Amino acid sequence: MAFDFKKEYKEYYLLKDKPAIVDVPAANFLAVRGKGDPNETGGAYSRALQLLYAVAYTLRMSYKGSYHIEGYYEYVVPPLEGFWWQEGIQGMDYARKDKLHFVSLLRLPDFIREQDVEWAKAEAAKKKKLDCGAVEFFHYDEGLCVQCMHIGSYDTEPATVEVMTAYAKSQGYAIDISDTRHHHEIYISDPRKVEAAQCKTVLRHPLKKLQ
Repeated sequence: MAFDFKKEYKEYYLLKDKPAIVDVPAANFLAVRGKGDPNETGGAYSRALQLLYAVAYTLRMSYKGSYHIEGYYEYVVPPLEGFWWQEGIQGMDYARKDKLHFVSLLRLPDFIREQDVEWAKAEAAKKKKLDCGAVEFFHYDEGLCVQCMHIGSYDTEPATVEVMTAYAKSQGYAIDISDTRHHHEIYISDPRKVEAAQCKTVLRHPLKKLQ
């Protein structure tokens, strides 16, 4: 049976709708950076996802071709993730989506190395006629965070963030969003298939100890 990140690491993906403190281990990702309203048809965000999935599935299906990845085992491509921020704004201004910066992410199994990603970028570019140069092999050590499952549309996230912030404070922590630690979303539901009111998104914010 294919390795499924959601099932193997439930504490990071299949959460309850109540906040919790978690120490997130370092991991490797495919990443594409960009800027702009994620709802813009044909915009930077939709192009980023096209590139991410093209490379991700090239890696996933590599065992059917001649390229050999050492230690390969079959796996399910994990849920899409994203870091989001706006320059000069602490937190998120949901009314100014045109000002959003993002890093879109897909987690990689530990056996995939940077040279495997470079091979997959070249292979996807050749087969799908895409310029995959923007796709990065991205290592990130997220560390201590507060997280919660948000159920509902993305525009109602502030209510969940408020609960997370209050819970973190009650546990002796403060939100530590900075130039290197961002608002983090993990998309458990596919918004194309699930009504907005039922959409599940893991929200995660970095923490620091209160003085």
